[in-house]
Amino acid sequence: MRIWVDADACPGEIKELLFRAAKRTQTRVTLVANQPMHTPGSELIESLLVPAGLNVADQRIVELVQAGDLVVTADIPLAAEVVAQGAQALDPRGILYTEENVGARLAARNLMDDLRGEGLITGGPSNFNAKNRQEFANQLDRWLTKAKRR
Repeated sequence: MRIWVDADACPGEIKELLFRAAKRTQTRVTLVANQPMHTPGSELIESLLVPAGLNVADQRIVELVQAGDLVVTADIPLAAEVVAQGAQALDPRGILYTEENVGARLAARNLMDDLRGEGLITGGPSNFNAKNRQEFANQLDRWLTKAKRR
């Protein structure tokens, strides 16, 4: 069981939360990014540097993830790929992607992308806030509790 982090766009406070959880629960956490990432000194926490390029970090995560792992990402297409492999994905805002909901989330994301492309809607998600952080922490704790029981 491992937690993979799509780290380039992951908020710093979420990474810090993951570092503390890794130490507390003895869970391995790997940050995957195309730029060097600072990680605390721990054999449980590592950083994997990938070459720059579109979706390179995502593809590396897909190659390495195993059933039962968790991937932290805001990228819904990546979430759909890892869920198809038997893993789960958790958005930094606290949305847990599972087999039951990732298809609908991906369809909604694609629709919004099309509407933005046609200029029918503008803007993106709201700013990351304390409520998002708390929802992420709650989902992470639930996932860690279930994973440790297996």
